[in-house]
Amino acid sequence: MSTPIGTDRAPSPAGHYAQAVRAGDFVYVSGQVPRTPDGGYTPADVAAETRLTLGNLAAIAEAAGGGLGDVVKVTAYLTRQEYFGEFNAAYAECFGDHRPARTTVVAGLREVKVEVDAVLHLPVLPVLPADGSRPPGGHRCKLPDEHEP
Repeated sequence: MSTPIGTDRAPSPAGHYAQAVRAGDFVYVSGQVPRTPDGGYTPADVAAETRLTLGNLAAIAEAAGGGLGDVVKVTAYLTRQEYFGEFNAAYAECFGDHRPARTTVVAGLREVKVEVDAVLHLPVLPVLPADGSRPPGGHRCKLPDEHEP
């Protein structure tokens, strides 16, 4: 079973696909490009295009209940190999100390210099029985609404 995820804080898909799809503990984000949420594109340097693209990824991750820190895999597409250094610097700036697995491919993109897709790991919280019982074994932390006032 999968659930589509979308937000108006990132550009709408240009075809018959979802911005992202949640399947179990994973969220698969479709390729994001440096377009504004209204779909506009203004050519810029690779660093600026990378920041806008990763901003779109972050908006979709937030709509799914996560953030860039939950990204476990990125595939990046660049129109030219020479863009790698500038792309990598902007990418590192956006992700900070978090280092997801990544593949970078030189590809023929339409108009834009960079495109990124990603996979996030967002564990689904288990559904507990109505009586609050837990299976035997393991540690049982109280949920916020279970604490005494």
